[in-house]
Amino acid sequence: MRIVLVGPPGAGKGTQAAFLAKNLSIPHISTGDLFRANISQQTELGKLAKSYMDAGNLVPDEVTIGMAKDRMEKPDAENGFLLDGFPRNVSQAEALDEMLQSESMKLDAVLDLEVPEEEVVKRIAGRRICRKDSSHVFHVTYSKPKAEGVCDACGGELYQRDDDSEETVRKRLEVYHTQTEPIIDYYKAQGLVVTISALGKVEEVTGRAMEALKRDEDGKQ
Repeated sequence: MRIVLVGPPGAGKGTQAAFLAKNLSIPHISTGDLFRANISQQTELGKLAKSYMDAGNLVPDEVTIGMAKDRMEKPDAENGFLLDGFPRNVSQAEALDEMLQSESMKLDAVLDLEVPEEEVVKRIAGRRICRKDSSHVFHVTYSKPKAEGVCDACGGELYQRDDDSEETVRKRLEVYHTQTEPIIDYYKAQGLVVTISALGKVEEVTGRAMEALKRDEDGKQ
């Protein structure tokens, strides 16, 4: 299957992408991983992206599209892939369509993870990270530490990252609504969108997504 995963920040896209890709036996292709890999391997596209990032500028669509194209042409993506973070806007979605059409391929589904805005704010603004080890993550509501402000694992101080503040989260949501949400209508016009609730436990959301994708695939056969 060839799937695009969309949803607002805090919808759990990265977590769901990893589970779904494993269940479907297809590679999980995330924009973040593409950038890190190209920059660390010093590819031409990686050098170009880094020059924009170092200057504090957004990386142009054509660079991101080039990285995605290279990755989708790898042998492990021959039987499908799950795209996470790409396309990020309608022009990238149009470029992806052109890219797939040139290879006589098409998308099977666009999985839209739906989360109420206030839940997104609650999820992200409630996160607390350990200063000693950033892999230790807690939440003021969903996974409280035993002692407030102290990491259970190593005793480090827990803090809120600047980009997790409520103000920043609401700005990120604005960007999502303006830039990324329009791709849902773009793909709805193609009959590709499958919307599921991203509320509940991780495994419940994965189960919901797998069931919805199966129904969608059966409906198209």
